[in-house]
Amino acid sequence: MLTVRIHGRGGQGVVTAAELLSTAAFTDGKYAQAFPSFGSERMGAPVMAFCRIDTQVIRTREAVTHPDVLIVQDPTLLHQVELFAGISLGGYILINSTFSVDDLGIGEVLKSMPSDHVCVVPASDIGVKHMKRPIANTPLLGAFAAMTRVIELASVQSAMRQKFHGSLGEANATAAKEGYDHVITYLDQERSDQHHARAN
Repeated sequence: MLTVRIHGRGGQGVVTAAELLSTAAFTDGKYAQAFPSFGSERMGAPVMAFCRIDTQVIRTREAVTHPDVLIVQDPTLLHQVELFAGISLGGYILINSTFSVDDLGIGEVLKSMPSDHVCVVPASDIGVKHMKRPIANTPLLGAFAAMTRVIELASVQSAMRQKFHGSLGEANATAAKEGYDHVITYLDQERSDQHHARAN
């Protein structure tokens, strides 16, 4: 089972991201569940949502306390909430930002994680480019598909087209593809750097 915890603020589509992820997993023939955390849902307040993906029926319903994947839609939460609590050393972290991990001040916290399991994605910028608004959730879901390989990008895009009809659905699908491509480029660079490091 793959467990996902998504952090953001009210109004940023955190719950929608979890729902889209579960729909994409269903499209891929997997079992999935998505649900929000309970608490304040006012605009701008910290919000969490969870998703589980498995190849068999999922019976547990508890909140995800030890996620395999952590998605941070709002980087202002990095130093306000204990976002990294429970993340496994072999887990994956996706952060919406234009800054590096070190520039964000979390390099020391994440130094034990494999470098190719942590990726910063300019998701808000991608959202502005394709949807004229700093929507980060759909680019990050494309990034999720590239990072984990658990679901197909096409399934993520299909979920978006089902949720958002017409041109908005296409814009979200295109944003997801750019998020996907960003991670693929990043991973290729990381592998190249590691190869050169071993060679030297």
